[in-house]
Amino acid sequence: MAVSRRRLLALGAGAAAGGLGLAGCGSQRSLGRSDEITMWAWDRSVSDELVARAETEGIPGAEGFRVSRTNVGGNYNTKVRTTLAGKSMVPDIIGINADVATYFTNQDMFIDLNDFGAAELKSMYLDWKWNQCITPEGRMIAFPMDTGPTGLYYRTDLLKEAGITTDPEELAARAPDWDGFIALGKELQKSQERAVICPNLRKIWDVRMGQLGGDRYMTEDGQYIGDRDEIREIFELGYRVSREGLSAGALDGSSDVEGVVASGRQPVSIGATWWGLAYPEAVAPDTEGKWRVTTPPGGAGNEGGSFLAITKYSKNPEAAFTFISWLQSPENQVTAFTEMSLFPSSPLSFEMPEMREPRPFYGGQRTIEVFAPSAREVKTAYRSPYDRVIDPIMFDEMANVDAGKSVEAAWKDAQDDIERELTREGVF
Repeated sequence: MAVSRRRLLALGAGAAAGGLGLAGCGSQRSLGRSDEITMWAWDRSVSDELVARAETEGIPGAEGFRVSRTNVGGNYNTKVRTTLAGKSMVPDIIGINADVATYFTNQDMFIDLNDFGAAELKSMYLDWKWNQCITPEGRMIAFPMDTGPTGLYYRTDLLKEAGITTDPEELAARAPDWDGFIALGKELQKSQERAVICPNLRKIWDVRMGQLGGDRYMTEDGQYIGDRDEIREIFELGYRVSREGLSAGALDGSSDVEGVVASGRQPVSIGATWWGLAYPEAVAPDTEGKWRVTTPPGGAGNEGGSFLAITKYSKNPEAAFTFISWLQSPENQVTAFTEMSLFPSSPLSFEMPEMREPRPFYGGQRTIEVFAPSAREVKTAYRSPYDRVIDPIMFDEMANVDAGKSVEAAWKDAQDDIERELTREGVF
């Protein structure tokens, strides 16, 4: 199950079914007026305050240029890929989610940011995050935005009811690994019979995969390794969580996922920095002051995070780079955090006063003291262009385990489906 690196990077045509499909024709015109740097992103992906400044006052350091932003709704990735394939009215800048490697096979559609001095800024950003947007050929096709370092969130009132320590350091010592986390969940069930530690097993998959380093499903030279024991063990982990009744079995993306948090049924969760805002802070505001966060079981990990890329159709790549490097400077990443909890990818941001403010929702805890070390300790992991094919298959089979399917059958079916899909993509 191997393919050469040259072959891997030449598979743009084979990846067309789920990638860009660059067979379109068009005038290759960029979007917007000659003095506009146009940007497509999704809602709450960048600081509204900072972008508005660049829209009205111009781009700092790029005299004569201003930004024109469009928040693209619906299926963002589909619209971006369709527009790139059409080669007409393409924005100067596009936002890319954590699946940045999807675009590696079409790297020629983007400006190599090293051509504009990006390498000189590397020391200001987390290595693992920076490396995610570097293609196997060494081209930097995007610039780091936010990250999603993980922590262990917990409700102090519900842990007290169960006779469990609420001290962050003591709790972290009690659940240093996944065995300890499962044991913590079983202890919680003694006082709350239906207590769970996750809404569904996809959450377990996301978190555990985010803790792994090195090659995930594919090596950089194109060998498929998603059938190794380290990945199989996540299926086994999911089975154990489900067998102990510690998964709510909620449909991913449904209101039931919010419900297990709002009802108090899920008193603990391993989650990224954005999890706290999206769940307890959003759906259980009456629990303010009752939550805390500590070091996650199993070690540091990352869930989510995004990037900004400059398309090759940009009318002025230099002005576009000036904008994105300003927008994602350490100081401005702090602004994005205070505005909408986008956790910085620059460690220089971590020490700034705004990041160290006590958080009322977490009982006045300085949560940066948990998330900053977690962010620094995330392992570098290689994401391939074909993760977009593999991940959904793994997700589906983990959901099947949650519904009672045996690990053996789920694992076999996952590997068979992956082999079929990667063969269709032209990898094998």
